Amino acid sequence: MIYFDNSATTKIDPQVLQTYNTVANDFWGNPSSLHGLGDHALQLLQSARQQIADLVGCAADEIYFTSGGTEGDNWVIKGTAMAKREFGKHIIVSSVEHAAVLNSAAQLEKLGWEVTYLPVDKQGFVNPDDVAKAMRPDTVLVSVMAVNNEIGAIQPITEIGEILKNYPTVHFHVDAVQSVGKNLWSQVLPERVDFATFSAHKFHGPRGTGFIYAKKGRALGTLMSGGGQETNHRSGTENLPAIAAMSKALRLAVTDEAKKAQHELALKQQLVDFLSALPDITIFSPVAANFAPHILCFAIAGVRGETTVHALEAKDIYLSTTSACSSRSGDESSTLKAMKVPEKLATSAVRISLDDANTQAEVDQFIKVFPEIYQRFERMNGRA
Repeated sequence: MIYFDNSATTKIDPQVLQTYNTVANDFWGNPSSLHGLGDHALQLLQSARQQIADLVGCAADEIYFTSGGTEGDNWVIKGTAMAKREFGKHIIVSSVEHAAVLNSAAQLEKLGWEVTYLPVDKQGFVNPDDVAKAMRPDTVLVSVMAVNNEIGAIQPITEIGEILKNYPTVHFHVDAVQSVGKNLWSQVLPERVDFATFSAHKFHGPRGTGFIYAKKGRALGTLMSGGGQETNHRSGTENLPAIAAMSKALRLAVTDEAKKAQHELALKQQLVDFLSALPDITIFSPVAANFAPHILCFAIAGVRGETTVHALEAKDIYLSTTSACSSRSGDESSTLKAMKVPEKLATSAVRISLDDANTQAEVDQFIKVFPEIYQRFERMNGRA
């Protein structure tokens, strides 16, 4: 089996799974309990928080645990709206955000907030000047993702941050879910970023857990009310085995990170070179400094993306139609739509997403079997 769908989810690392099992068996007390079992669990919880903070480069009390990227995005966007509604009801998001951001913004619109959706250029990039133009006296939040999950475009977070230095009270949120392990920290988490969202299953951690970075002193409303966990910011008994496993996964992800990213980039380069030489194939994710090393989105003209996915699945090669979260809908990619890619071509798009565990042999096998599938599609479309 060749797994090229790592942006959808990654396989949990055996060391991470071992951590999960050990904590589940040996630290099963509730961290909120006053007795010794609870105290041991609390110590481990805080140790995991500190390790994540050290790896991200922030203080431990700026890390809050969540159930993943979707909750994190919802929390920051809606929590900002709750906390800052007296100061303004205008937010700015890019038009290529994950559905967790776009749908949260749409919910706020129904509740009376105004939302500006930033356009992108033909390659999928936000223009920082458009951020500056969109700012208003009642703007309370700007949310722009770090790495686009469909095409891998690295948004100009540093440049946007420079603009927002002129608006020190406006929250700046970055969905950083696709950036971990790709040697992009300086590009996606400059000092001006106030909030960042992370999800463990994107870097070989367990599903159903994640965290946000929340800069100290920034107000954020509470979505999950209850027993007061996470210093009364996010109630609910902490999933300690998953949190401990996530901290282990993050440590492993950033170990030799530059080397891993270079390995992925080398594999991507070979795939891009191979695919771009074939007629009727469009590459949306070139090899470039402003594109992530692991994401390759391409389309075969006249062939729907799901058809390509299933044809490769028959060869035991697994990829997705752009965003796996919405792939079953059969709709065109929201990112490609924002890029004004014609709908017929956009619905043909598929995404390869690599990981450091992918091998040269796997790329060689893809290059070996793809021409057969490609030629079949060319004949079906009367081009061969």
